[in-house]
Formats: sequence, structure tokens, C-alpha cells
Amino acid sequence: MSKILPTYFISHGGGPWPWVPQMREIFQPLEAALKDMVKNHGEKPKAILMISGHWEEREVKVMGASQPPMLYDYYGFPPETYQIRYDAPGAPTIAQRTVNLLNDVGIKAKLDRSRGFDHGTFAPMAVMYPEADVPLFQVSMLTSYDPAAHLAIGRALAPLREEGVMIVGSGLSMHNLRLSNGQGRLPSAEFDQWLYDTLMSDPATRTQRIIEWENAPSARICHEDEDHLVPLFTALGAAENDMATRIFHHVSAFTGNTVSNYKFG
Repeated sequence: MSKILPTYFISHGGGPWPWVPQMREIFQPLEAALKDMVKNHGEKPKAILMISGHWEEREVKVMGASQPPMLYDYYGFPPETYQIRYDAPGAPTIAQRTVNLLNDVGIKAKLDRSRGFDHGTFAPMAVMYPEADVPLFQVSMLTSYDPAAHLAIGRALAPLREEGVMIVGSGLSMHNLRLSNGQGRLPSAEFDQWLYDTLMSDPATRTQRIIEWENAPSARICHEDEDHLVPLFTALGAAENDMATRIFHHVSAFTGNTVSNYKFG
């Protein structure tokens, strides 16, 4: 695979939604978008590097197991959802390459051979590649959530795009579980418009606006904690000078919230 692969920022939905019929119905538009993303991507990647909004560490950790276990990091769902299997192989050789790329630019990183797939990874992957036949590994976020630091992580990982690795940031462009009954409709629409305008800007402007994302309209209403936005920073950093394309834009009939997914490159 010689072409430079794009990177992505996707919404991963809620909990184990692909295995819960009522939830899967709600997330049908997201499911369709994820399937279209894979179809339009074309050839299966050599591996997928996922940055999930559900793994953060003080220093960067890279999943290094050859057969990663499952991590059921959700609560209150049917018992059978704690028996879900997504048995994609890991990518230990590429994981070590990832650690080396980070260390080479002064970003402390090391392998974690015990970490399992969290639902921010295995839920969307079950829709994207249901056969679990693409090697898959995760890279953690930093607990600092610092935008500039995560953009730098992405820049360090950019060479993997030329080596057949699909880099995916998995979170949500609007994540505030406290808002219900349409309370998030206006703030999510405001923030989503800001995000679109920002990502469509020239690269220098885009990077600076992302670093200063807290100044966006309704930023802290949509992201009281930015754990689900941070994966965007790394996906963008790995394709910092590339064009952005919005590949999913949806107003939920269930919550009223607006969410969007993006492709870079």
C-alpha cells in the first residue's frame, strides 16, 4: 500500500450500542455513516490505530498485545453485553514502531501489553469491520488533555499513514450526558458550526483555533470534560496540512444534539 491514507475523527456512539437492538435503531444514521466511511476508504488498511476517548494516561501508552483482551468499560447494560467479543488481532510490531516514532521526537511513550479494547474502539469497529480481520491497536490520550500536546502526538504518528495504517480518533463532537430533553440542541448546533468553520479553515488558522477550542461558542457546555474531543486533536495533527471533509452530520431525533465526523486527507 503506497498511498498516504487519510485520518478520521468519528463518533463512537453510546456503550455497546451495536449489540442492543433499541440503541442500534437510534444509532442507525451513525452505523450507515461508518459503513460508508469504510466503503469509500477502499482497500483494507494494514492496521488501524485508534485513539479512544476512553483511555488516558499520564504518559502515552501504546497497546502492544498480539491478541488484546476486551474491556467492558460501561455500566447498566444487559448481561450479554459483558460477553461481547471483538477478536481483532493486535499489531505489536507496528505498536513498537509507534512508540519509537513518539520517543524520537521527545514524547515519552511505552508499550502496554495488558490493555484491552474499550468500547470507544470495539463498538465502532464492529460496524466498520465486523469480521474483525484488520489488526487493531490503541494509543492513549494524555490526562492533561492539552490540545498542543495531542497535535504533537499526531504529527509524530503521521509517517504511519504512508505505511498502510489508518489513524482514527474515536470520541464525540458533542459529549455532555447531563443534557436531556433537547437541552443540548442549541449549544451543540453552535459548537458544531464552529467546529465545521474551524476545520475548513487554512491549516495555520485551523491549528490555532483548535488549540484555543475553549473559546468556541458553547464549548464547555458541549464538553464539560474534553475526553471525547481530544481524539480529534491527534487525528488532525497526523494530517495537519490536509483538507478536511465532513463525512457525517446528524441531528439526533432522540437527544436533539448535533454531531459530526470528519476525514482529513
